[in-house]
Amino acid sequence: MKKLLVLVAILAILLVATIAPAGAAGDDTLMVLFKGNGVPAGFANKIAALGGEVTFSHEIGFAVVKGVSSLDVKKISKVSDVIPNFQFDMAPVPFTDAVAVEALPASPDDPTLAGRFAWQWNMRAIDAPEAWAEGYLGSPDVTVAILDTGIGYTHADLAGLVDLSRSKSFVPDDDVYVEYYFPGANLIADIGYHGTHVAATVASNGIAAAGVTSKTTLMGVKVCSVALGYCPGDAIFSGILYAVDQGADVVNMSLGGAYFKKDYPGEQALTHKIFNYARSKGVTIVVSAGNEALDLDHTPNLYSDFCDNPAVVCVSATGPTDSVDFYFGPWVDVDAPASYTNFGRSAISVAAPGGDWWTDEYNVDHGAAVWAACSTFSLVIPDCQTGTYVVGLAGTSMAAPHVSGLAALLVDQYGANPGVIKTKLQQGAEDLGLNGTDPFYGKGRINVFDTVVP
Repeated sequence: MKKLLVLVAILAILLVATIAPAGAAGDDTLMVLFKGNGVPAGFANKIAALGGEVTFSHEIGFAVVKGVSSLDVKKISKVSDVIPNFQFDMAPVPFTDAVAVEALPASPDDPTLAGRFAWQWNMRAIDAPEAWAEGYLGSPDVTVAILDTGIGYTHADLAGLVDLSRSKSFVPDDDVYVEYYFPGANLIADIGYHGTHVAATVASNGIAAAGVTSKTTLMGVKVCSVALGYCPGDAIFSGILYAVDQGADVVNMSLGGAYFKKDYPGEQALTHKIFNYARSKGVTIVVSAGNEALDLDHTPNLYSDFCDNPAVVCVSATGPTDSVDFYFGPWVDVDAPASYTNFGRSAISVAAPGGDWWTDEYNVDHGAAVWAACSTFSLVIPDCQTGTYVVGLAGTSMAAPHVSGLAALLVDQYGANPGVIKTKLQQGAEDLGLNGTDPFYGKGRINVFDTVVP
Protein backbone atom coordinates (compact mmCIF):
# COMPACT_ATOMS: atom_id res chain seq x y z
CA MET A 1 0.00 0.00 0.00
CA LYS A 2 1.56 3.26 -1.11
CA LYS A 3 0.99 6.21 1.24
CA LEU A 4 2.03 9.85 1.06
CA LEU A 5 1.90 12.47 3.77
CA VAL A 6 1.55 15.82 2.03
CA LEU A 7 2.22 19.12 3.76
CA VAL A 8 -0.52 20.98 1.97
CA ALA A 9 0.15 24.56 3.01
CA ILE A 10 3.87 24.33 2.26
CA LEU A 11 3.38 22.72 -1.13
CA ALA A 12 0.76 25.26 -2.12
CA ILE A 13 3.32 28.02 -1.53
CA LEU A 14 6.04 26.12 -3.40
CA LEU A 15 3.70 25.63 -6.34
CA VAL A 16 3.53 29.38 -6.90
CA ALA A 17 7.15 30.11 -6.08
CA THR A 18 8.97 27.44 -8.05
CA ILE A 19 7.00 26.24 -11.07
CA ALA A 20 4.84 29.18 -12.09
CA PRO A 21 4.78 29.53 -15.89
CA ALA A 22 4.60 32.99 -17.37
CA GLY A 23 1.19 34.64 -17.27
CA ALA A 24 0.11 34.55 -13.65
CA ALA A 25 -1.34 37.96 -12.81
CA GLY A 26 -2.37 40.09 -9.87
CA ASP A 27 -5.90 41.23 -9.04
CA ASP A 28 -7.44 44.66 -9.67
CA THR A 29 -11.04 43.48 -9.76
CA LEU A 30 -14.28 45.21 -8.79
CA MET A 31 -17.73 43.65 -8.50
CA VAL A 32 -20.54 45.97 -9.56
CA LEU A 33 -24.14 45.67 -8.46
CA PHE A 34 -26.49 47.88 -10.48
CA LYS A 35 -29.80 49.36 -9.41
CA GLY A 36 -32.57 47.15 -10.72
CA ASN A 37 -31.97 44.39 -13.25
CA GLY A 38 -29.71 44.43 -16.25
CA VAL A 39 -26.36 46.02 -17.07
CA PRO A 40 -26.78 49.52 -18.58
CA ALA A 41 -26.32 49.78 -22.33
CA GLY A 42 -22.86 50.93 -23.28
CA PHE A 43 -21.35 50.15 -19.89
CA ALA A 44 -18.67 47.85 -21.31
CA ASN A 45 -17.68 50.47 -23.90
CA LYS A 46 -17.36 53.15 -21.23
CA ILE A 47 -15.15 50.88 -19.13
CA ALA A 48 -13.00 50.11 -22.19
CA ALA A 49 -12.61 53.82 -22.88
CA LEU A 50 -11.17 54.19 -19.38
CA GLY A 51 -8.65 51.43 -20.09
CA GLY A 52 -10.55 48.70 -18.23
CA GLU A 53 -12.48 45.58 -19.14
CA VAL A 54 -15.81 43.98 -18.22
CA THR A 55 -14.95 40.30 -17.79
CA PHE A 56 -18.43 39.09 -16.79
CA SER A 57 -21.92 40.50 -16.74
CA HIS A 58 -25.36 39.15 -15.98
CA GLU A 59 -28.99 40.11 -16.44
CA ILE A 60 -29.63 40.38 -12.69
CA GLY A 61 -27.57 43.58 -12.72
CA PHE A 62 -24.12 42.27 -11.90
CA ALA A 63 -20.78 42.85 -13.59
CA VAL A 64 -17.12 42.16 -12.94
CA VAL A 65 -14.73 44.95 -13.95
CA LYS A 66 -10.94 45.05 -14.10
CA GLY A 67 -8.51 47.90 -14.55
CA VAL A 68 -10.51 50.91 -13.35
CA SER A 69 -11.22 52.59 -10.02
CA SER A 70 -14.39 52.36 -7.99
CA LEU A 71 -14.85 56.11 -8.39
CA ASP A 72 -14.70 55.83 -12.19
CA VAL A 73 -17.36 53.11 -12.18
CA LYS A 74 -19.68 55.23 -10.06
CA LYS A 75 -19.19 58.22 -12.34
CA ILE A 76 -20.23 56.47 -15.53
CA SER A 77 -23.24 54.50 -14.32
CA LYS A 78 -25.99 54.34 -11.72
CA VAL A 79 -24.85 51.61 -9.37
CA SER A 80 -26.11 50.24 -6.11
CA ASP A 81 -22.66 49.16 -4.92
CA VAL A 82 -19.12 48.74 -6.15
CA ILE A 83 -17.41 46.04 -4.10
CA PRO A 84 -13.66 45.42 -4.07
CA ASN A 85 -12.79 41.83 -4.80
CA PHE A 86 -12.01 39.74 -1.75
CA GLN A 87 -10.85 36.26 -0.87
CA PHE A 88 -12.88 33.27 0.25
CA ASP A 89 -11.31 30.38 2.09
CA MET A 90 -11.37 27.01 0.34
CA ALA A 91 -12.19 25.60 3.80
CA PRO A 92 -9.83 22.69 3.17
CA VAL A 93 -8.28 20.38 5.71
CA PRO A 94 -8.23 21.67 9.30
CA PHE A 95 -5.03 19.66 9.79
CA THR A 96 -1.45 19.95 8.56
CA ASP A 97 -1.46 16.96 6.21
CA ALA A 98 -3.51 15.01 3.71
CA VAL A 99 -3.09 11.29 3.14
CA ALA A 100 -2.98 10.01 -0.44
CA VAL A 101 -3.10 6.27 -1.04
CA GLU A 102 -2.93 4.17 -4.18
CA ALA A 103 -6.48 2.89 -4.28
CA LEU A 104 -6.39 -0.30 -6.31
CA PRO A 105 -4.85 -3.51 -4.97
CA ALA A 106 -1.32 -4.35 -6.01
CA SER A 107 -2.11 -8.08 -5.97
CA PRO A 108 -4.96 -10.51 -5.22
CA ASP A 109 -3.47 -10.83 -1.72
CA ASP A 110 -4.24 -7.19 -0.94
CA PRO A 111 -6.79 -7.41 1.90
CA THR A 112 -8.68 -4.40 0.59
CA LEU A 113 -9.36 -6.17 -2.74
CA ALA A 114 -11.92 -4.01 -4.56
CA GLY A 115 -10.83 -0.50 -3.76
CA ARG A 116 -11.18 1.16 -0.37
CA PHE A 117 -14.85 0.87 0.56
CA ALA A 118 -13.92 -0.77 3.86
CA TRP A 119 -12.49 2.60 4.86
CA GLN A 120 -15.69 4.49 4.06
CA TRP A 121 -17.28 4.72 7.49
CA ASN A 122 -18.98 7.88 6.21
CA MET A 123 -21.18 6.10 3.66
CA ARG A 124 -22.29 3.53 6.21
CA ALA A 125 -23.01 6.27 8.77
CA ILE A 126 -25.63 7.81 6.47
CA ASP A 127 -27.11 4.43 5.36
CA ALA A 128 -26.12 5.03 1.74
CA PRO A 129 -25.52 1.30 0.97
CA GLU A 130 -29.09 0.50 1.99
CA ALA A 131 -30.38 3.11 -0.48
CA TRP A 132 -28.12 1.74 -3.24
CA ALA A 133 -29.53 -1.74 -2.64
CA GLU A 134 -33.00 -0.33 -3.36
CA GLY A 135 -31.81 1.12 -6.67
CA TYR A 136 -31.31 4.76 -5.63
CA LEU A 137 -28.14 5.46 -7.60
CA GLY A 138 -28.91 8.88 -9.06
CA SER A 139 -29.88 10.02 -12.53
CA PRO A 140 -27.79 11.47 -15.37
CA ASP A 141 -30.67 13.89 -15.91
CA VAL A 142 -29.78 15.63 -12.62
CA THR A 143 -26.71 17.89 -12.56
CA VAL A 144 -24.65 18.93 -9.55
CA ALA A 145 -22.27 21.83 -10.17
CA ILE A 146 -19.04 21.62 -8.18
CA LEU A 147 -17.77 25.15 -7.45
CA ASP A 148 -14.23 24.41 -6.35
CA THR A 149 -10.65 23.90 -7.58
CA GLY A 150 -11.84 21.93 -10.60
CA ILE A 151 -12.24 18.20 -11.16
CA GLY A 152 -9.76 15.47 -12.03
CA TYR A 153 -12.21 14.16 -14.59
CA THR A 154 -9.95 11.39 -15.94
CA HIS A 155 -9.84 9.54 -12.59
CA ALA A 156 -11.46 6.11 -12.85
CA ASP A 157 -14.10 7.09 -10.32
CA LEU A 158 -15.13 10.17 -12.33
CA ALA A 159 -14.66 9.09 -15.94
CA GLY A 160 -17.84 9.75 -17.90
CA LEU A 161 -19.63 11.58 -15.08
CA VAL A 162 -18.38 15.12 -15.77
CA ASP A 163 -20.11 17.16 -18.47
CA LEU A 164 -17.09 18.95 -19.92
CA SER A 165 -19.21 20.86 -22.44
CA ARG A 166 -20.84 22.82 -19.59
CA SER A 167 -17.78 22.99 -17.34
CA LYS A 168 -15.82 26.25 -17.11
CA SER A 169 -12.90 27.87 -15.30
CA PHE A 170 -13.16 31.35 -13.77
CA VAL A 171 -9.60 31.43 -12.38
CA PRO A 172 -7.06 32.32 -15.08
CA ASP A 173 -4.21 32.05 -12.56
CA ASP A 174 -4.75 28.27 -12.60
CA ASP A 175 -5.48 28.09 -16.33
CA VAL A 176 -1.85 28.84 -17.16
CA TYR A 177 -0.74 25.80 -15.14
CA VAL A 178 -3.22 23.53 -16.88
CA GLU A 179 -2.17 24.74 -20.33
CA TYR A 180 1.53 24.47 -19.48
CA TYR A 181 1.60 21.08 -17.77
CA PHE A 182 -1.42 19.37 -19.37
CA PRO A 183 -1.77 20.66 -22.96
CA GLY A 184 -5.17 19.90 -24.40
CA ALA A 185 -6.83 19.25 -21.03
CA ASN A 186 -10.08 20.97 -20.17
CA LEU A 187 -9.35 24.03 -18.04
CA ILE A 188 -11.37 22.62 -15.15
CA ALA A 189 -8.58 20.07 -14.60
CA ASP A 190 -7.87 20.15 -10.86
CA ILE A 191 -4.19 20.88 -10.20
CA GLY A 192 -4.86 20.46 -6.47
CA TYR A 193 -7.15 17.78 -5.05
CA HIS A 194 -9.96 19.53 -3.14
CA GLY A 195 -12.54 19.82 -5.92
CA THR A 196 -11.93 16.29 -7.16
CA HIS A 197 -12.48 14.86 -3.68
CA VAL A 198 -15.70 16.87 -3.32
CA ALA A 199 -16.97 15.84 -6.77
CA ALA A 200 -16.30 12.13 -6.21
CA THR A 201 -18.14 12.26 -2.89
CA VAL A 202 -21.25 13.47 -4.75
CA ALA A 203 -20.96 10.91 -7.57
CA SER A 204 -18.46 8.14 -8.26
CA ASN A 205 -18.13 5.08 -10.46
CA GLY A 206 -17.07 3.28 -7.29
CA ILE A 207 -13.91 1.73 -8.69
CA ALA A 208 -11.68 3.11 -5.94
CA ALA A 209 -14.17 4.67 -3.51
CA ALA A 210 -17.92 5.14 -3.51
CA GLY A 211 -19.84 8.40 -3.79
CA VAL A 212 -23.33 9.05 -2.47
CA THR A 213 -24.57 8.49 -6.05
CA SER A 214 -23.07 6.80 -9.09
CA LYS A 215 -25.05 8.19 -12.03
CA THR A 216 -25.50 11.89 -11.26
CA THR A 217 -24.02 14.27 -13.83
CA LEU A 218 -21.31 16.60 -12.55
CA MET A 219 -20.46 20.08 -13.85
CA GLY A 220 -17.06 21.49 -12.99
CA VAL A 221 -17.01 25.23 -12.27
CA LYS A 222 -13.51 26.21 -11.23
CA VAL A 223 -13.74 29.20 -8.87
CA CYS A 224 -10.95 28.41 -6.41
CA SER A 225 -7.31 28.88 -7.33
CA VAL A 226 -4.63 26.47 -6.17
CA ALA A 227 -2.00 28.90 -7.45
CA LEU A 228 -3.40 31.79 -5.39
CA GLY A 229 -4.43 29.67 -2.42
CA TYR A 230 -7.94 31.14 -2.21
CA CYS A 231 -11.23 31.60 -4.06
CA PRO A 232 -11.67 35.09 -5.59
CA GLY A 233 -15.08 36.56 -4.90
CA ASP A 234 -15.70 37.53 -8.53
CA ALA A 235 -15.05 33.96 -9.63
CA ILE A 236 -17.50 32.55 -7.07
CA PHE A 237 -20.36 34.90 -7.89
CA SER A 238 -19.80 34.59 -11.64
CA GLY A 239 -19.55 30.82 -11.23
CA ILE A 240 -22.86 30.56 -9.37
CA LEU A 241 -24.69 32.52 -12.05
CA TYR A 242 -23.00 30.48 -14.79
CA ALA A 243 -23.93 27.16 -13.14
CA VAL A 244 -27.54 28.26 -12.72
CA ASP A 245 -27.82 29.37 -16.35
CA GLN A 246 -26.20 26.14 -17.54
CA GLY A 247 -28.92 24.05 -15.95
CA ALA A 248 -27.46 22.92 -12.64
CA ASP A 249 -30.03 21.44 -10.27
CA VAL A 250 -27.74 21.55 -7.22
CA VAL A 251 -24.69 23.73 -6.57
CA ASN A 252 -22.09 22.48 -4.08
CA MET A 253 -19.93 25.17 -2.46
CA SER A 254 -17.32 23.67 -0.15
CA LEU A 255 -15.92 27.13 0.48
CA GLY A 256 -16.78 30.29 2.31
CA GLY A 257 -15.60 32.71 4.91
CA ALA A 258 -16.63 35.39 7.33
CA TYR A 259 -16.04 39.12 7.49
CA PHE A 260 -17.11 42.14 9.47
CA LYS A 261 -20.27 43.61 7.95
CA LYS A 262 -18.90 47.16 8.03
CA ASP A 263 -15.98 46.18 5.79
CA TYR A 264 -18.07 44.98 2.83
CA PRO A 265 -21.55 46.52 3.15
CA GLY A 266 -22.55 45.76 -0.43
CA GLU A 267 -21.55 42.10 -0.38
CA GLN A 268 -24.61 40.99 1.58
CA ALA A 269 -26.96 42.56 -0.95
CA LEU A 270 -25.01 40.95 -3.79
CA THR A 271 -25.14 37.52 -2.14
CA HIS A 272 -28.87 37.77 -1.52
CA LYS A 273 -29.56 38.86 -5.09
CA ILE A 274 -27.55 36.03 -6.62
CA PHE A 275 -28.90 33.34 -4.29
CA ASN A 276 -32.46 34.51 -4.80
CA TYR A 277 -31.91 34.29 -8.55
CA ALA A 278 -30.65 30.71 -8.15
CA ARG A 279 -33.65 29.82 -6.03
CA SER A 280 -36.03 31.34 -8.60
CA LYS A 281 -34.51 29.01 -11.19
CA GLY A 282 -35.05 25.94 -9.01
CA VAL A 283 -31.42 25.50 -7.93
CA THR A 284 -30.57 24.13 -4.47
CA ILE A 285 -27.35 25.58 -3.05
CA VAL A 286 -25.42 23.50 -0.51
CA VAL A 287 -22.57 25.15 1.41
CA SER A 288 -20.04 24.07 4.03
CA ALA A 289 -20.35 25.65 7.48
CA GLY A 290 -16.62 26.33 7.91
CA ASN A 291 -13.81 24.92 10.02
CA GLU A 292 -13.14 27.59 12.66
CA ALA A 293 -15.22 26.06 15.51
CA LEU A 294 -17.21 29.31 15.61
CA ASP A 295 -20.62 29.72 17.21
CA LEU A 296 -22.39 31.44 14.32
CA ASP A 297 -25.26 32.42 16.62
CA HIS A 298 -23.00 34.66 18.69
CA THR A 299 -20.93 36.57 16.17
CA PRO A 300 -23.28 39.55 15.64
CA ASN A 301 -20.83 41.73 13.74
CA LEU A 302 -19.51 38.88 11.64
CA TYR A 303 -21.27 37.89 8.42
CA SER A 304 -20.77 34.25 7.46
CA ASP A 305 -20.70 33.56 3.76
CA PHE A 306 -22.75 31.75 2.99
CA CYS A 307 -24.51 30.20 5.95
CA ASP A 308 -26.09 33.46 7.05
CA ASN A 309 -28.21 33.37 3.91
CA PRO A 310 -31.57 31.59 4.38
CA ALA A 311 -31.66 30.40 0.76
CA VAL A 312 -28.91 27.81 1.29
CA VAL A 313 -28.51 24.41 2.92
CA CYS A 314 -25.67 24.92 5.41
CA VAL A 315 -23.83 21.76 6.45
CA SER A 316 -21.84 21.07 9.60
CA ALA A 317 -19.48 18.12 10.02
CA THR A 318 -19.46 14.95 12.10
CA GLY A 319 -16.55 12.61 12.67
CA PRO A 320 -15.34 9.79 14.90
CA THR A 321 -13.80 10.64 18.24
CA ASP A 322 -11.33 7.75 17.91
CA SER A 323 -10.64 4.49 16.15
CA VAL A 324 -9.07 1.12 16.83
CA ASP A 325 -7.52 1.27 13.36
CA PHE A 326 -7.42 4.54 11.41
CA TYR A 327 -8.26 2.84 8.12
CA PHE A 328 -10.46 -0.12 9.02
CA GLY A 329 -11.98 0.92 12.35
CA PRO A 330 -14.01 0.17 14.26
CA TRP A 331 -14.61 3.87 14.81
CA VAL A 332 -15.83 5.46 18.03
CA ASP A 333 -18.95 7.66 17.89
CA VAL A 334 -19.02 8.45 14.16
CA ASP A 335 -21.83 10.97 14.76
CA ALA A 336 -19.90 13.20 17.17
CA PRO A 337 -19.67 16.86 16.11
CA ALA A 338 -16.27 17.33 14.47
CA SER A 339 -13.83 19.26 16.61
CA TYR A 340 -13.40 22.02 14.00
CA THR A 341 -16.94 22.51 12.70
CA ASN A 342 -18.76 25.82 12.90
CA PHE A 343 -22.16 25.57 14.55
CA GLY A 344 -25.27 27.51 15.51
CA ARG A 345 -29.02 26.92 15.49
CA SER A 346 -29.65 29.91 13.23
CA ALA A 347 -27.18 28.73 10.59
CA ILE A 348 -26.89 24.94 10.42
CA SER A 349 -29.48 23.12 8.32
CA VAL A 350 -28.17 19.54 8.62
CA ALA A 351 -24.98 17.67 9.48
CA ALA A 352 -23.03 15.11 7.45
CA PRO A 353 -19.77 13.13 7.79
CA GLY A 354 -16.71 15.32 7.49
CA GLY A 355 -14.12 13.26 9.37
CA ASP A 356 -11.92 14.13 12.32
CA TRP A 357 -8.46 12.90 13.14
CA TRP A 358 -5.29 13.58 15.07
CA THR A 359 -1.85 12.01 15.37
CA ASP A 360 -0.50 10.99 18.76
CA GLU A 361 3.05 11.21 20.11
CA TYR A 362 3.85 7.81 18.55
CA ASN A 363 2.86 9.08 15.07
CA VAL A 364 -0.28 6.95 15.07
CA ASP A 365 -3.38 8.39 13.42
CA HIS A 366 -6.68 8.34 15.33
CA GLY A 367 -10.24 9.07 14.20
CA ALA A 368 -11.01 8.87 10.51
CA ALA A 369 -10.65 10.69 7.20
CA VAL A 370 -13.17 10.90 4.39
CA TRP A 371 -11.76 9.08 1.37
CA ALA A 372 -12.42 9.98 -2.27
CA ALA A 373 -10.64 10.36 -5.61
CA CYS A 374 -7.38 12.32 -5.89
CA SER A 375 -6.98 14.44 -9.03
CA THR A 376 -5.08 12.89 -11.90
CA PHE A 377 -3.87 16.42 -12.73
CA SER A 378 -2.60 17.26 -9.24
CA LEU A 379 0.60 19.30 -9.02
CA VAL A 380 0.29 19.39 -5.24
CA ILE A 381 0.28 15.58 -4.91
CA PRO A 382 2.12 14.54 -8.11
CA ASP A 383 1.86 10.80 -7.45
CA CYS A 384 -1.89 11.11 -8.03
CA GLN A 385 -1.07 11.58 -11.72
CA THR A 386 0.48 8.12 -11.89
CA GLY A 387 -2.29 5.80 -10.71
CA THR A 388 -5.73 5.46 -9.21
CA TYR A 389 -5.31 7.29 -5.91
CA VAL A 390 -7.70 8.30 -3.20
CA VAL A 391 -6.98 11.07 -0.73
CA GLY A 392 -8.10 11.21 2.90
CA LEU A 393 -9.33 14.63 4.03
CA ALA A 394 -11.47 16.09 6.79
CA GLY A 395 -13.51 19.27 7.01
CA THR A 396 -16.95 20.71 6.45
CA SER A 397 -15.86 20.76 2.79
CA MET A 398 -16.15 16.99 2.92
CA ALA A 399 -19.53 17.08 4.69
CA ALA A 400 -21.30 19.31 2.15
CA PRO A 401 -21.02 16.98 -0.89
CA HIS A 402 -22.71 14.15 1.03
CA VAL A 403 -25.72 16.47 1.25
CA SER A 404 -25.42 17.53 -2.39
CA GLY A 405 -25.45 13.89 -3.47
CA LEU A 406 -28.59 13.28 -1.43
CA ALA A 407 -30.13 16.48 -2.80
CA ALA A 408 -29.53 15.13 -6.33
CA LEU A 409 -31.51 12.00 -5.45
CA LEU A 410 -34.33 14.20 -4.15
CA VAL A 411 -34.37 16.34 -7.28
CA ASP A 412 -34.89 13.13 -9.27
CA GLN A 413 -37.87 12.31 -7.03
CA TYR A 414 -39.50 15.69 -6.45
CA GLY A 415 -38.19 17.97 -9.18
CA ALA A 416 -36.09 21.14 -8.97
CA ASN A 417 -37.71 22.88 -6.02
CA PRO A 418 -35.18 24.18 -3.45
CA GLY A 419 -37.78 24.62 -0.70
CA VAL A 420 -39.01 21.05 -1.06
CA ILE A 421 -35.46 19.65 -1.29
CA LYS A 422 -34.36 21.42 1.90
CA THR A 423 -37.48 20.29 3.77
CA LYS A 424 -37.00 16.67 2.68
CA LEU A 425 -33.31 16.75 3.67
CA GLN A 426 -34.28 17.90 7.15
CA GLN A 427 -37.27 15.62 7.55
CA GLY A 428 -35.23 12.56 6.67
CA ALA A 429 -32.31 13.44 8.95
CA GLU A 430 -31.64 11.62 12.20
CA ASP A 431 -32.46 13.96 15.09
CA LEU A 432 -29.23 13.96 17.11
CA GLY A 433 -28.21 16.15 20.02
CA LEU A 434 -30.98 18.31 21.41
CA ASN A 435 -34.53 17.57 20.28
CA GLY A 436 -35.53 19.62 17.26
CA THR A 437 -32.95 22.09 16.02
CA ASP A 438 -29.52 21.50 17.54
CA PRO A 439 -26.58 23.94 17.30
CA PHE A 440 -24.27 21.28 15.88
CA TYR A 441 -26.64 19.09 13.88
CA GLY A 442 -29.34 21.51 12.75
CA LYS A 443 -32.31 19.25 12.08
CA GLY A 444 -30.06 16.20 12.25
CA ARG A 445 -27.40 14.15 10.50
CA ILE A 446 -28.56 13.17 7.03
CA ASN A 447 -29.76 9.64 6.33
CA VAL A 448 -29.91 8.68 2.64
CA PHE A 449 -32.12 5.60 3.04
CA ASP A 450 -34.68 7.24 5.31
CA THR A 451 -34.87 10.31 3.06
CA VAL A 452 -35.35 8.70 -0.36
CA VAL A 453 -36.92 5.29 0.26
CA PRO A 454 -40.71 5.46 0.80
